[in-house]
Formats: sequence, structure tokens, C-alpha cells
Amino acid sequence: MHKNLTLLRALVIAGLVAPSLASATDGYFSNGYGMKSNGMGGAAVAVALEPFGGAVNPGAMAFLGNEWQAGLAWFSPDRYASRSGSGMAGMDGYVDSGSKNFFMPEFGINWKYRPDVALGITVYGNGGMNTDYAGGQISNQSACTNFRGGTPVGPYNLLCGNDNLGVDLMQLMIAPYVAWEFAKGHSVGIAPTIAYQRFAAEGLQMFDNPMFSNAPGSVTNNGHSDAWGFGARVGYMGQLTDYLSVGIAYSTKMNMGNFDDYKGLFAEEGGFDIPSNFTVGFALRPTRQWLLALDYERIFYDDAASVSNQLANIYACLPPQMGGQGLRDNCLGGSNGAGFGWENINVWKFGVQYQLDDKWTFRAGYNRSENPVTPANVTFNIIAPGVVENQFTLGTTYAIDKQSAITGTFMYADENSVTGTSLFAGFLQNPAVTETIGMKQYLLGVAYSRSF
Repeated sequence: MHKNLTLLRALVIAGLVAPSLASATDGYFSNGYGMKSNGMGGAAVAVALEPFGGAVNPGAMAFLGNEWQAGLAWFSPDRYASRSGSGMAGMDGYVDSGSKNFFMPEFGINWKYRPDVALGITVYGNGGMNTDYAGGQISNQSACTNFRGGTPVGPYNLLCGNDNLGVDLMQLMIAPYVAWEFAKGHSVGIAPTIAYQRFAAEGLQMFDNPMFSNAPGSVTNNGHSDAWGFGARVGYMGQLTDYLSVGIAYSTKMNMGNFDDYKGLFAEEGGFDIPSNFTVGFALRPTRQWLLALDYERIFYDDAASVSNQLANIYACLPPQMGGQGLRDNCLGGSNGAGFGWENINVWKFGVQYQLDDKWTFRAGYNRSENPVTPANVTFNIIAPGVVENQFTLGTTYAIDKQSAITGTFMYADENSVTGTSLFAGFLQNPAVTETIGMKQYLLGVAYSRSF
């Protein structure tokens, strides 16, 4: 046990200093936690396959033995954005994002303190957003200069800023948990969770002025800003029969500190709370070899004003001579400041597992996520195009011996796009100006697990 705790401390430290993570399959939440879960489309709330109760369902961990698991996933998103219909030479353009390789560590350990009580900890990346668009698409310097009210310094990026355009958001969770089997086949659990996130933005100079922001100078190109916060996940799992189990889990909103270096960009002076979510599901074992699992998840993006506030709020911030109302609460950084306009979404996860023999187990899954981005909010979501809907997964586990195993997983999210009226349509008084954002994704992961 001492060796396992030493490994745990090392991995927690490694997670805190890991490179930026990006995982935007279900909005900006990961589609699954743990390599076995990922191989089944993320379905895991009613099964106990691996020690990731802090991320999924702490109540399930009473049915898992002494085990630790460490994994690493390569994640590659392909993102793009374009503008058309402005009728102005040099105002339309297309760009795709660089930064297509991300590596995401995860770790979990479960220890049966008593036959009816399990203790453990999960360290994982909750999700994130990342875009890195090269600048120079917009050569019409006079148009962008009119929006910015300054001297031409173009060419500009797609949002009339200078040089590269993009954001980098990473969220890391440290979730110790306890699970108690209070009656035979029925367990509850709780995972108080510490959350760490960091954020950076660049290329948003168009909005870095008193006309759009309550805190000019705290909008863009300030490097990474850090924030800590807390919340909790609770869960229940019941093994109703030898063949059927059910699971329910709820994660509270993570109350986060503000990104002070970006208090002029995000609503509520740099607030970026992590939304709550609710999951319910069941697992069916018709034979010893087969496992079928189905989860339903609801993600409440309206918990975070900076994520759910509508882009159109920014029009009311403008002074009356520009057609606005001069409402400073609607300026960037204000309580009603323009956000990404994300809607609450439903997610369905279906997974199947087949144990071929004592050595090999195979998995497949499908994850269907609603797209949180609406056409009316497409402009700001150029930097956060979390629009994918369909994810397909495969996985396998090879048992090295009775104590240790290697698990691999693969995920492909097919391309999805959203087209909507541009924010610039109002500024140009041309409703034909539209923008399109799109993304597809790949993930390949491997994990090592060992019982003790």
C-alpha cells in the first residue's frame, strides 16, 4: 500500500504540471472517464469496471476490489471556422486550428477499507477547450479599424484582432471518495472534489476597449490565469438482480475562483464555474461473457454565466449613438456580459463488452451528445467550437496475469458544423454575413491497472 500511495502522490503532482488538456466531446466535458469506460462510449454509472468513481459514480466503488489504474490518452481535435457573405473584399475568410496533439493523464485507486466500505481517489482531466488559429485572414483593414476605433494595424484575424486567435482552457479534478454498501447489493458514495483550471486567450483585441468591455486590459493576451474551486459528486448503485444493476450520480456546480487576468472578458468579472451534471443508467449481464450498459446524462451549462450568456447581450452594451442602450452589465466582464450562449444538453451513452476468455475482453460504444452551440452564437464560438454530436469507440483489455492488465481505447467523433448569422452582420448592417464552425476528433488511449 505504501508504494501505491507514493505513486498516487507523484501522479497528482504530475497532473498539476501537465501540459494543457483539451477534451470537447460532450460540449467541453469528456465523453468518458477511465479507458474501459471510454471503450464503451462513456457508459459507466451502473458498473464497477475501474477505479474512477470520483469522476463517474462514487457509489459504484464498493463493488470494486483493491486496484489502481494509470492511463494516458492522445487526443487530436480538428477545428475550423469561416466567414462569408459580407460583400466586402478582404472581410471574409477561412482558417483551421493548429495545436492538434494533446496528452491527457488520468489516475485512480480503490481500496476496500472494509468489506462494505471502499476508499479511493480519482485524478482526471474534466475537459477543456483549445483553439489556435493563425492570423492574417482579414485584409480589409478599414472595416476592422472602424469596429475597433483605432489606427489600422492589420491584417487581422477572423475576429478583427491581431496575430493568432484562440483560447486554451484546461480543467483538472482531484476527487477522493468513500463508498458504503449499506445493504447487500446497494451502495452510496460521495466524492468531495477539488478543481483546478487555467485559461488563456489571444487575438481578441477588437473587444479590448471601453466600448465592449468593463475592464479593458483584462480581455486578451495576458498569458495563463489560474483558478481553484470545489464541489462534490454523489452517487448510488444497486445490483437489483444477478443480471441487472442501476446507477445514479450527481455532480454539483464547481464554484471556481475568477480568472482575474480575464475579468474584462468573462461574465461576472472573470467567473468560469464548472456546470453541474446528472447521470442515470443501467447495466445488463445476460451471460457471464456479455455486458450491456446505457447511460443518460444531463449537463447544465446554464450554471456558468460566462458559458451560457447570449452573444446578443453585447449589443445592449453599446452606447445609444451606436444603436445600443449603454448597459454596462451587458458589456464583457459584466453580470450579463456576452458569453458563448451554450444550452443545456442531453447525452446518451451506450456500451457493450464481451469477455472472450481469461485474457481478452473487447468493447464498443456509441455516444450521442446534443450540440450546445446555437446558430445565433456562432461568432464567439469560433474560439470554442464544441459542436460534435456522434462519437464511436472501441476498446480492449489484455490480462497480463491475475493481478495486472493493459487496456486500450480508440474514439472517433465525426465532423459536425454550425452555421449562423455573424456578430459582424449587425455592425455591417448586412444580415447576409454568416459564419461556420466545425470540428471532428480522434482519441487513442492506453492504461495499466493492477490489483493489490
